[in-house]
Amino acid sequence: MLQKTKGIALKITYYSESSIVAHIFTENLGLQSYLINGARKPRAKIPINMLQPLHILDMVVYVKDGAILQRIKEAYPAPALKQVPLDIRKSAVALFLNEILYKVLKHQHADPHLFHFVFQSILWLDQTELSIHNFHLCFLMKLSRFLGYLPSSTGQSKPYFDLMEGCFINNLPAHGYVLQEPHTGLFHSILTCSYEDSPHISITHRDRIYILQQIVNFYRLHTENFGIVNSLEVLEEIFH
Repeated sequence: MLQKTKGIALKITYYSESSIVAHIFTENLGLQSYLINGARKPRAKIPINMLQPLHILDMVVYVKDGAILQRIKEAYPAPALKQVPLDIRKSAVALFLNEILYKVLKHQHADPHLFHFVFQSILWLDQTELSIHNFHLCFLMKLSRFLGYLPSSTGQSKPYFDLMEGCFINNLPAHGYVLQEPHTGLFHSILTCSYEDSPHISITHRDRIYILQQIVNFYRLHTENFGIVNSLEVLEEIFH
């Protein structure tokens, strides 16, 4: 059966000398793995550069129930990203968010609202002329709402944020997964901020790294088999 769907490329793995498996988060089918023959050849119908991290596609795909690997009939950029592939900072953010998304969407079924959020966020990143220093922080907290563990933004006057429980609290918990001031206040600003307003959050480089590490810990606490984020160190260096 053929079906049209939008897709967001997340990861490719080499399958043979010229073929790849593309892991793509689709609007209508959730996360799918597609075998693409000849993608590494010079005149490939679906070339490998079309499947770079977070690239957006319009696709016509074959849907075969029970198949681990599906196939793509047609795929086109929709739209083609202009700044993300060329801007070193936007590329670093895209690689980081791509790695996070692949970890949390491994077993994701179709969720048009989640897909639309990721789709619109990628477009914003690609098109904006504003500073993106805090974009990835805001993205991760907005994404957590769709994954079912968005922290409550109430109680922001409380001095601590418990990463395990996902709430602001008055007293230090028994464990070490906690934010304290001044990071609690900065975290609340990130939690409630729009992308457009995110450049106005004043955070030092050291504090940004620390808060990002803690947000990654938050994801690790709430996502099974989350593992290590390899692109985190590169991102920290880019925004030095």
